[in-house]
Amino acid sequence: MQKRTLLASVALAALLAACGKTEPAASTAPAAAPAPAPAAVVKLVVGLDDNFPPMGFRDEKNELVGFDIDMAREAAKRAGLEVEFKPIDWSAKEAELSGKRVDALWNGLTITEERKQNIAFTAPYMENHQIIVVPANSEIKTKADLAGKVVGAQEGSSAVDAIKKEEAVFNSFKELKTFGDNVAALMDLTTGRLEAVVVDEVVGRYYVAKKPELYAVLDENFGTEEYGVGLRKEDTELLAKIDGAMNAMKQDGTAAKIAQQWFGKDIIK
Repeated sequence: MQKRTLLASVALAALLAACGKTEPAASTAPAAAPAPAPAAVVKLVVGLDDNFPPMGFRDEKNELVGFDIDMAREAAKRAGLEVEFKPIDWSAKEAELSGKRVDALWNGLTITEERKQNIAFTAPYMENHQIIVVPANSEIKTKADLAGKVVGAQEGSSAVDAIKKEEAVFNSFKELKTFGDNVAALMDLTTGRLEAVVVDEVVGRYYVAKKPELYAVLDENFGTEEYGVGLRKEDTELLAKIDGAMNAMKQDGTAAKIAQQWFGKDIIK
């Protein structure tokens, strides 16, 4: 009886052990990780005034060219970004940027304390002056001679800000007329509807050099300023990428080479 009980106990134990045994998984190898999705191409949409030679304008083939166009293309390539150029109403540039219709303002944008309230700027990449262009035969020789005269400037430009900073001179004008772009202002200067135009030096000297018989540049100006690229304040990573790319371009001479092509000298800051 004890022998039978012992055999029964052994059989029961074996049965329980068999029932409790965990079967191995069909495959113990870890599941293969899914292939990574292709990285999305990050596009940098650059807002610009497409009638602002030599910084950004359309050539005879209607293609966008210019100093800032070349600088932006090279910087975007180094930063691993695809770049798209989007002409905008320059007087509404901050609204275009904050509304995310463009990612950067890159077209001779002057760094000012007022703009810094709403825009993040890269390090300056060039210096500029607000020069005074008059007809070649004009009797205007100084800022004091602008008293009682009709003066033109581009609407929303730093030229307007620079003029208004010098209140005594500004208040002496007969009128300050603003235009959609500098080309229109210079055309009115040529036809006699204006007596002077205040304009970015890079633009003014570009036109004066093309038609020196029509224009003259006064020795006095409305101050020195610096150009930078403007971005949204929250786009800190993008700002760092562009700053890094532009710094590398300065260090290896690429920026100077681009400047030589457009201005005949290195104007990079």
